[in-house]
Amino acid sequence: MDFFISNAYAQGAQQADPFSFLLPMLIIFGAFYFILIRPNNKKQKAHAELVASLKTGDEVLTAGGILGTITDVTEHYVAVEVGENTVIKMQKASISQVVPKGTVSAA
Repeated sequence: MDFFISNAYAQGAQQADPFSFLLPMLIIFGAFYFILIRPNNKKQKAHAELVASLKTGDEVLTAGGILGTITDVTEHYVAVEVGENTVIKMQKASISQVVPKGTVSAA
């Protein structure tokens, strides 16, 4: 009855190299940095520069899609004229882009 079951013996156990785990982790981190982190940091820096450069008379588009002309700029807020005698006050960070002059009157 013993001849159907054979004993299992370990074949030459090898010691795992610690760098075999570390190298793939470094490659994955590098890929995430260049694909996700670095472009996002560049985008944030560009938006911060845009917000810092806002001035009265700029025509802007907000994150909500509102198109208007800046009438007043304070440290954290801007006043945007969106129509005749219609001015809204909003945070500077909600400005998504400065559009070319004449865009508001053409819209």
